Amino acid sequence: MKTTSNLIVFALVLLQSLSVLAQVHEKQTYCNPIDLDYKYGELIPRHRAYFKDEETICRSSADPVLINHKVNGKTEGYFLFGTSARGYWKSDDLLTWKHVSPDNWPVSYLYGGKPQKPVEKDMIAPAAFSANDTMFVMPSSHHTAAPIYYSTDPASGHFEVYNESLTFPEITNPSGLWDPALYFDEELHKWYLYYGSSNVYPIVGCELNPKKKLEICGPFKHLIYLYPDQHGWERFGWDHQAENRPSYMEGAWMTKHDGKYYLQYGAPETGDNIYGTGTYIGTSPLGPFTYAPNNPIGYKPGGFVNGVGHGNTFCDKYGNYWNTGTCWVGVNWVFERRMVLLPAGFDAEGHLYTNSRFADFPHFVASEKVEGRHDFFTGWMLLSYKKPCEASSQLSEDYPATHVTDEEMRSYWVAASNKKGEVLTLDLEAECTIKAIQINYADFKVKPDLFEPLKKSEEYNGTVYSQFKLYASKDGEKWKLISDHSKETLNRSNPYIELAKAVNARYVKFESLYVPSENLAVSGFRVFGHGNGSLPDVPVSVNAKRGVKDDRNATINWNEVEGAVGYNILWGVAPDKLYQTYQVWADQPTEKEIRALNKGVDYYFSVEAFNENGVSQPCEVIEVLSIDD
Repeated sequence: MKTTSNLIVFALVLLQSLSVLAQVHEKQTYCNPIDLDYKYGELIPRHRAYFKDEETICRSSADPVLINHKVNGKTEGYFLFGTSARGYWKSDDLLTWKHVSPDNWPVSYLYGGKPQKPVEKDMIAPAAFSANDTMFVMPSSHHTAAPIYYSTDPASGHFEVYNESLTFPEITNPSGLWDPALYFDEELHKWYLYYGSSNVYPIVGCELNPKKKLEICGPFKHLIYLYPDQHGWERFGWDHQAENRPSYMEGAWMTKHDGKYYLQYGAPETGDNIYGTGTYIGTSPLGPFTYAPNNPIGYKPGGFVNGVGHGNTFCDKYGNYWNTGTCWVGVNWVFERRMVLLPAGFDAEGHLYTNSRFADFPHFVASEKVEGRHDFFTGWMLLSYKKPCEASSQLSEDYPATHVTDEEMRSYWVAASNKKGEVLTLDLEAECTIKAIQINYADFKVKPDLFEPLKKSEEYNGTVYSQFKLYASKDGEKWKLISDHSKETLNRSNPYIELAKAVNARYVKFESLYVPSENLAVSGFRVFGHGNGSLPDVPVSVNAKRGVKDDRNATINWNEVEGAVGYNILWGVAPDKLYQTYQVWADQPTEKEIRALNKGVDYYFSVEAFNENGVSQPCEVIEVLSIDD
């Protein structure tokens, strides 16, 4: 009898365990910005801060390098390095990231004070590369030297010094070894270094000697320059309007594909909506290189997330290419930023491209090789744009709840307190199928005492996190808890929640339980899924005209589509290569000047409309010839 009783108890426990396991939701999607516990890792210089009345800090990271680290030819994990990250992040699936605090870590050196002296800071704009089962990491430095570290087990956080001081002549670039990139050519068995961040100097490259701990062994070569007078997207300013300001070339990265070398770079600046990625193509690691006519290969000036420059290209374990980049926030200071992940690839003609269409809507990651460049998009549409939203309180009329649905990362709601129970209630104005929600916290006058030390203390870890709950309702009276983050222990600034089961509801509520800062601020309460209506019609009367006096510009206009929430202007160098996207909202003018074209290149344009229910077919492709032809 005792044995039988024990078996019954065991069976009940097993059934209970299986029931719990069945409730565990395996996340399949992500949404930009990448959902990380971004660090309060930099003290903002007083003269560069936008809040002048008191000292502030903010969460930030940028300049991503995402590495598929392999051991014996198999992926051991994905490792993401960035600026002021207080370490780095590891993921097994490109969806869930765990921060790693290394035991030994390089720092970047800047110059400050009078007379100028080197200032030690957390690693900025790092280089990282995986080769021969080993991870190599190198910081930016304004010195004429920088260390290289290595690890055969980066998941453990243990790094050792590989080269204490890689030195190079200052004459190659007076700004020092800034924005470096390491590259190992497996076929040639040779190492290379690329670097440069300047509005004057080019991207520089040289060969390294693996037998002497990657010391420089070859001549330096000036590889590529900016030509904003020829390439519209390399012009400075919002929508490339500030032509009188010098553009920056920075963030080198090298990718080899099908025997060709793609030297990538970021331009023209990190501080506006137009930070993009370009590439030159060569037949050897040090050139000569030819400008790719489909540049910029990475570009996202419209929508909630702006900017995708200064990142890297990598291949996942299934053979799919991805590109990372830096998006701009810029509320507290110009270098307040986040990081993004975009599907990428090479077409039959060898064009490297990234796909920024709906790049700030939910996307799948791959579980196999994916052929279609749009197949990563879930089709889950934005349900919350300009929808009514009420708050339990607000600090002042300057920070209303309407800011959380305007799809502007630089506007935000600030609650009157940071106490438990502050609420945002969103009315979608119709019952919808809700599949995912993204909360975007803003850093409003965060005091420097939240600055995160490199070696985190238990006291710090126990106080710097955010907690919240999400509810849904059909009538605004009876509420159902749909996502509980009351036990959260991470300081996620852009938490993205993919619901385990879709919810049919009209109202969505965000309840804040804890934030570490004195002010609760939210810039985006974004809800994704499907409405119950019809798709928008295909845009008609679409016209595209090249600039009469400037071949770098084109103006596109179309008739308003009833029921549209927004439009995507698509363009490229061939009818089947519409790789660039500019997203505009339906309450904006149905005319847009695109100032990102290359002189002497013919282009093709199309426009599609979208709403809560999906996306229309794009209109017929329009050819726009260069005026220089």
